[in-house]
Amino acid sequence: MKSFLITGDRSGSGKTSITLALSSILSEDFTVQTFKVAMDYIDPSYLTAVTGRPCRNLDSFVMTPEQIRESYTNGCIGAEVAVIEGVRGLFEGSEALSDTGSTASVAKMLGQNVILVVDARSITRSAAAIVMGFCAYDPDVRIKGVILNQIISEKHLHKAKTAIEAATGIPVIGAIPRREEMKLTMRHLGLIPFLEGKKDDEFLKRVESVKEIVSRNVDIEALLDIAGESPAPVRVPDSFIQKGEKDVKIAVAVDEAFNFYYNDLFDILGAKGAEVVTFSPVHDRLPDADGYILGGGYPEMFAEGLESNERMREAVSEVSANGTPVYAECGGLIYLTAELRLKAGWNDLDKEKRYEMCGVFDGKTTMPARRVIGYVKGTSDSKSPLGESGFSGHEFHHTDVRLSKDTHYSYRLSRGAGIIGGFDGAVVNRTQGSYTHLHPMASAGMIGNFVNNCRMKR
Repeated sequence: MKSFLITGDRSGSGKTSITLALSSILSEDFTVQTFKVAMDYIDPSYLTAVTGRPCRNLDSFVMTPEQIRESYTNGCIGAEVAVIEGVRGLFEGSEALSDTGSTASVAKMLGQNVILVVDARSITRSAAAIVMGFCAYDPDVRIKGVILNQIISEKHLHKAKTAIEAATGIPVIGAIPRREEMKLTMRHLGLIPFLEGKKDDEFLKRVESVKEIVSRNVDIEALLDIAGESPAPVRVPDSFIQKGEKDVKIAVAVDEAFNFYYNDLFDILGAKGAEVVTFSPVHDRLPDADGYILGGGYPEMFAEGLESNERMREAVSEVSANGTPVYAECGGLIYLTAELRLKAGWNDLDKEKRYEMCGVFDGKTTMPARRVIGYVKGTSDSKSPLGESGFSGHEFHHTDVRLSKDTHYSYRLSRGAGIIGGFDGAVVNRTQGSYTHLHPMASAGMIGNFVNNCRMKR
């Protein structure tokens, strides 16, 4: 099995578009398994779409080295090529003096050969200094190739390529021209999720344009020559092996409004004995199940449809009231509040709009609010349907949830903002809603506790 990791010299280097295109190109001839460094939902939605295999997330802040290796191994079963997309710049992480949470840490844990994408806008010889610096900063990271981005002419390419190869001996295997078509459509928390964007012909044309540009300007044979090679895994890691029968049904919300899930979740649920069914809060009726999961997403973009599905909102409120376990993250939390208020001026609204939500929690959500992005650490108490545990996770949102003063919060955060003042994981009955996103591999014990709580409901 071939494998390599693509990283950038900084955020905005173009690595996301380039990784997307290369994964799509390689999928024409190989079975490709993709991975994304860090807790990010949107980039993986693109990589999943172009390869036909669920992209997996690897994050050294929330996951142990063994968990990263198990997730990687499980994902690679049946693959011929593994492609890992980094996050931000190669060495950006959660701390200043360690590589925890960084692309570099994952590259070293998995022994990956690295392709460095350099934003060469307005530089030539300086590109060589950048590559030299990255190589010298941590020699244990194996940088084996360079792709230059934002190239404007043959002269520009010749000078930068010649300088890099003369100074470092590392080959430049691609040069992407500065083209408007290379930019993917953005929104307030990043790219538009593929599940939503694929309904738009212009969106699909933009993705195809990115692929065509990269295919003409990257040497795929050289890329595969640089890639590492190892035996393809065949044994399912212990964490993903199902123990016993699937004796509990858990319904997971998946549609254009709710699609922020780490793909390991579905395997972990299965390993814990859960049969997973999916449903759409925008379009469907609530299916019968022993428990429900409402993930993150963009409920604010589909507020009218969510409000219009009154039968769904009433059913969610009813199952929560009768004690059925419900776990909601971020967008799911918003959906469980009583009202979603969109301020005038946001997303070109000429006046404020308000939408009724499920009303499970006595409180309201306002959009937009201060943008919050970062890692979290904390502990949960016994009132959480996910049980008592320590955990690490991530939060990213552009909303403000205000709940009643008597709300119980099952999460106490030592790092992160949460819903209010370091408190998160609001609980009513056996329903929990949080801004915290958990990685299912890192929090497999908590997922197991949730499944057990669903099993007890039967």
